Amino acid sequence: MKQSISFTLNGKSVTIEAHPMQPLLYALRDDADAVGTKYGCGEGECGACTVILNDELVMSCLVPAVQAEGARVETIEGLADANELHAVQQAFLESGGAQCGICTPGMIMAGVHHLRHPERAPGGVPEALEGNLCRCTGYTRIFTAMKRAKEILSANGTAP
Repeated sequence: MKQSISFTLNGKSVTIEAHPMQPLLYALRDDADAVGTKYGCGEGECGACTVILNDELVMSCLVPAVQAEGARVETIEGLADANELHAVQQAFLESGGAQCGICTPGMIMAGVHHLRHPERAPGGVPEALEGNLCRCTGYTRIFTAMKRAKEILSANGTAP
């Protein structure tokens, strides 16, 4: 049976009707119209569904929708503003870090989280992106994109 779940999605208050134990991934895509978050494996192994929940990276395919109650959820849709892409999105575009696009939202969310909290991954970008699998790029372009994102943020004097 569905229930009301209220939370902040990309800075806006939302209430959805969802089955409490359905994966947050499906609640976001089907009930909150946040379709940028991708389904990859459904088992928490690939990272395509990575979102930020209360400032923590989570695989939304493993999180019950009810855990979003009263929480702050950030998805790929919440990064860009009306005028420009987030630095990580821009860097992925410039560096060719996105190929087929399945892993891209999760990689970008993990990258944004890393730039906000570099202390949580003392091993740097490779450690920060652990759990996010890409089958297309071989990671070199993704690592280049993260380096470029740092440059963009530094040049703009903005926070991630």
